Amino acid sequence: MENFPVEVIGIILSHLGSARDIVIASLTCKKWKDAWHNYLHALSFNTRDWHIYGEVCSGHLEMFITCTLFQTRGLQCLTILMDYDHVFNVTPVIAWVMSTRDTLRQLRYNVRTWPDFNIIDKCGRERLEVLSLARNPILRVDPRYHKFPCLKSLSLSSVSISALDLSLLLSACPKLETFSIVSPDIAMSDLQASIELNSSSLKEFFIESFVVDRFILEAESLENLHLTDCTFEVFELIGKGTLKVLKIDDVSVIHLNIGDSTENLEILDVFHSTILWPEFYNMISKASNLKKLRLWSVVFDNEDEVVDIETISACFPRLTHLSLSYDLKDGVLHYGLQGLSSLMNVVVLELGWTTISDLFSVWVAGLLEGCPNLKKLVIYGYIAEVKPHEELQTFSRFSEFMLQLVRKYSHVKFDFHYE
Repeated sequence: MENFPVEVIGIILSHLGSARDIVIASLTCKKWKDAWHNYLHALSFNTRDWHIYGEVCSGHLEMFITCTLFQTRGLQCLTILMDYDHVFNVTPVIAWVMSTRDTLRQLRYNVRTWPDFNIIDKCGRERLEVLSLARNPILRVDPRYHKFPCLKSLSLSSVSISALDLSLLLSACPKLETFSIVSPDIAMSDLQASIELNSSSLKEFFIESFVVDRFILEAESLENLHLTDCTFEVFELIGKGTLKVLKIDDVSVIHLNIGDSTENLEILDVFHSTILWPEFYNMISKASNLKKLRLWSVVFDNEDEVVDIETISACFPRLTHLSLSYDLKDGVLHYGLQGLSSLMNVVVLELGWTTISDLFSVWVAGLLEGCPNLKKLVIYGYIAEVKPHEELQTFSRFSEFMLQLVRKYSHVKFDFHYE
């Protein structure tokens, strides 16, 4: 190790990342200390790395970060993530950001700060490629001043920002590829009922815990769209058919419009969500390249709506992975076997129930028969801790039936997961 160039030692220390580990390692010898001071690229102060952070008062933490940070030159990646109990004074925080602004390419800051300050005023915008901000406000975005020509990834969590400033912020990032926004506090004027965002470079968009009447996203290069725990009256995506992955998790939306963006869709995952099926079907029916489809605990706006497997087979001829939950209402399955035709390319089938009945076994057998090239079947089930006698009998019959299927389809691997 003593023959290693000091630059290589700096790279090794940078891979450690954790400030505690770096300080300890730098005590090895003068050469390692020199690497810390002059060749360190990444530094992280994270309560997950060292539990002592959670036991030290905020003032002492500020001093430790200041002493460690100010002994480095050329830092490119800085992470400061503390638990909710800590509140940092704004003065040292501004000093940290200002001291690294000429070299920093990645900044992750997740600590409550008092008083509020606009962090995008202080960070080095010209070089920054990754910005992750949590529990702090963005007080103002001035398009003449706030420009991020190199920013590729932006993450905002529990951030206060106005709808206008959010739109301006995205417009200020011409190379942005990944945008994540979680539990934001969006200030909207009395005349505003919608949020409109526009990015020609955006490829991945993740949104969680968001409630708004109307959300419009114009992103001509978008490939991955993930909506989680959201409520919209209208969600509209304006794209150019580049979307490959669409995930909808615990979402209530009356009108979902993704236009002609389904032509290249490969993965569609809808979980525990309320959708208007006819409108949704009209959008996804053109996704002839779809390879993975998951419809799990989906509530249709019209309770009489039934999705037959024939429709899935006809619309998605390239489907290889199919996941469906068993939803029985008024004696009718949401995913019926009417007109069942072969799902020739399906090799993985995932099926599950929340309330078991004898019809579930019939449904599983029908789907197995319709997948002649199946290699793996996964069954997910829920079993109550206190089981009524009738449910125990149903589960016993189901288990016996599954044994028969295992023998009949010996070429298929069966997996069972019960909660």
